[in-house]
Amino acid sequence: MDYQGHIIRPPSEAGSIILQVTVGCSHNKCTFCGAYKGQRFTIKNDDILSRDIAFAARHYRNRRRMFLCDGDVMIVPHQRLLRILAEIREILPWITRVGIYANAKSLKCRTIQELRELKALGLGIVYMGLESGDDATLENVCKSVSSADIIAQGRKVRQSGIKLNVTVILGLAGPERSDVHARETGRALSDMNPDHVGALTLMLIPGTSLHRDWEAGRFILMEPKDLLKELRTMIVHTHLSRGLFFANHASNYLPIRARMPRDKESTIRLIDCALDEQIPLKPDWMRAL
Repeated sequence: MDYQGHIIRPPSEAGSIILQVTVGCSHNKCTFCGAYKGQRFTIKNDDILSRDIAFAARHYRNRRRMFLCDGDVMIVPHQRLLRILAEIREILPWITRVGIYANAKSLKCRTIQELRELKALGLGIVYMGLESGDDATLENVCKSVSSADIIAQGRKVRQSGIKLNVTVILGLAGPERSDVHARETGRALSDMNPDHVGALTLMLIPGTSLHRDWEAGRFILMEPKDLLKELRTMIVHTHLSRGLFFANHASNYLPIRARMPRDKESTIRLIDCALDEQIPLKPDWMRAL
């Protein structure tokens, strides 16, 4: 397989075939993200992709899922993305689900009908970063979209029948806007009503703008208990009709896997036990991105 640069995939795609369709990220301006710094965004040519799909057909017949990376494959022109999915279906007919990253900007270029066409060719899940429902926080981290933009595009994915996985980041607003960040993120998640929510805890990456702000004293990292309080507030204000709320990423201090709304109250009680020090938190040396 032809892999270039820094390959990233969601934790839930650990067992998937990874097909790199693009190199880098089409946005690549978020202050907290160092994944694709120094990489020029490009879309790979069809010959490379065809060779990788053929390689996967020979060597990964036991894998049932495929993930298309890098940072925003949804930005690939519609007809070309249809051809890629059609080739995957033809050469790897045993694949039951294809997943990709997307952002509000690339999804805005797609109609619901176009998303349904992608779904018909195997696209089963879209991973999208909300990060925060607080517009001031989104502006501070150079997300370049509003929460309303992200909500609208997330709802479009849901209307097309494709599953939606939304990522949020604990601690991203710092201590001053923590409560607003938590409440507004819960509101945004409720409005989108995604199938899955993944809550990560902010970890600063050297070389990023946010890391430099922290070094200069312009940004303050939150303490573990304050992050738990933020998570608790976020869950209290998140109302999903049905879905999973995960906070079991390696960056988190307290692993959580909740089916909403069934497990909402028991999850809040679990966080309260951790705040009362009845449950130990993950030590910092065990945390990772």
